[in-house]
Amino acid sequence: MKGNCYIQGMAAISPQLTFEGDIFSAPLIHTDSNLLACIEPDYKPFIPGNSLRRMTRVLKIGLTAALRCIQDSGLDTPGPIVTGTGKGSLQDTEKFIKEIVEYKETALNPTPFIQSTYNSVNGLIALQQKCTAYNNTFVHRGFSFENALLDSMMLIQEGASHTLTGAFEEITAEHFYIKSRIGFWKETPVNSAELYQHLSPGTIAGEGATFFALTGSPSPHTYAAISGFKMLYKPAPGKLTATLKDFSAGADLIITGRNGDSHHEHFYEELDSCYLGVPQVPFKHLCGEYDTAGAFGVWLAAQIIKAQQLPQQWFPQLQPLSAPVNSILFYNHFYGEQHVMLRLERV
Repeated sequence: MKGNCYIQGMAAISPQLTFEGDIFSAPLIHTDSNLLACIEPDYKPFIPGNSLRRMTRVLKIGLTAALRCIQDSGLDTPGPIVTGTGKGSLQDTEKFIKEIVEYKETALNPTPFIQSTYNSVNGLIALQQKCTAYNNTFVHRGFSFENALLDSMMLIQEGASHTLTGAFEEITAEHFYIKSRIGFWKETPVNSAELYQHLSPGTIAGEGATFFALTGSPSPHTYAAISGFKMLYKPAPGKLTATLKDFSAGADLIITGRNGDSHHEHFYEELDSCYLGVPQVPFKHLCGEYDTAGAFGVWLAAQIIKAQQLPQQWFPQLQPLSAPVNSILFYNHFYGEQHVMLRLERV
């Protein structure tokens, strides 16, 4: 993808203290349950109480993160709303399916069905902001957020002044159990703060909602420019290495999606061989693994490049940045199938 777009505003609700306050002084939140759940903020400043009672968790975190992002950007309206999600509202989906069995397909409450659709968060944002512009949700597993980002960059190149672009995901007890049966998570409890020291099959589960206000031109408030974007689906042997070498020569820092899963560590070993000596920062110990975890990684990269420092308490094993970070390579993949590379540059 050619052509720059600029991150004008951001917001993230995650298992870390990312929604309010200074992330560079926030402590590292960790768990040994193999599941990192979101720290939910006070919703009342963003969502009316009568609406709040009828909304499930993913709707609350998605809408609140979007509204905080709009505030942070200083923009009056969200413009086109483009999001990605791998699973949507699992809580509502599970509730509706259980009621089908419980009530034998009669007298069903329609609310869980309505709110279980993938585009329910987009609809809530548009209703609250009275936005009638382009509105789209992408559901493509590990490429969900990336397709939303690609669509947004194309909209900006076609003349849109700005977009609201984001991703949201939740984990439930039932979904965690189902995925544990097929080997997604580690078999024994692992302290998330020590995730990368436990290289074994599986990883830890996560969830979150992350939104960006993207514009076609920079401003004094801009966090970073997205100047390069590449997606690969099940790359052939050698293709990933060749693409990594060509993609972002001269990167000062690399943000990686390493997650402690030994099945996919070889992809990051390919990355290591391409960028010898370049500092690497993994982020999955902060948010866990989920379909749209890449959105959190991009949010972290933009924070680092804007502030020119690492949240040191989140990365105690890494040395503080000693040189200016003008270019960051972001690389992530979802279970070895969907691979994404982004180049972020300092503005």
